[in-house]
Amino acid sequence: MPKRKTAETGTPALRLLAERGAAHVVHPYEHGAAETSYGEEAVRALRAAGVEVSAERLFKTLLADVDGSLVVAVVPVAAMLDLKALAAAAGGKRAAMADPARAQRSSGYVVGGISPLGQRTALPTVVDASASTWPTVFVSAGKRGLQVELAPADLLAATGGVLAEIAR
Repeated sequence: MPKRKTAETGTPALRLLAERGAAHVVHPYEHGAAETSYGEEAVRALRAAGVEVSAERLFKTLLADVDGSLVVAVVPVAAMLDLKALAAAAGGKRAAMADPARAQRSSGYVVGGISPLGQRTALPTVVDASASTWPTVFVSAGKRGLQVELAPADLLAATGGVLAEIAR
């Protein structure tokens, strides 16, 4: 678990963590304007900065439509979202990736910087069960070029999320 809290509160995600008193560490990095593989870019940039992180420990935030309602899925960068497993975990029958514009409107964040924390509209959140194998995980802090490291239990508590095997 991270030992210190950060004073940075520039995004809704970081403000939420600060309000909750959740231990976390903010990891900024330089985002390349032409980059479209946001999670892989974050892993490379953080490693280059000396941060011990892998594509299995850094999680991407995806929004999916499950039976007409948005659901947040949090899966490792190294994996793909299993839509059938997400639908089952969310108590639905069918899931499809949400339209990016709809995801941005609902979350209040831009694609590539969508955080599972502090979203404009609170949504059901499912975190891949692999998160529980790490003492801390990394997720977007609410903008491209900014990750936050926190304990999986704090991620679940702050999002009201549940763990399920949703990655393949």
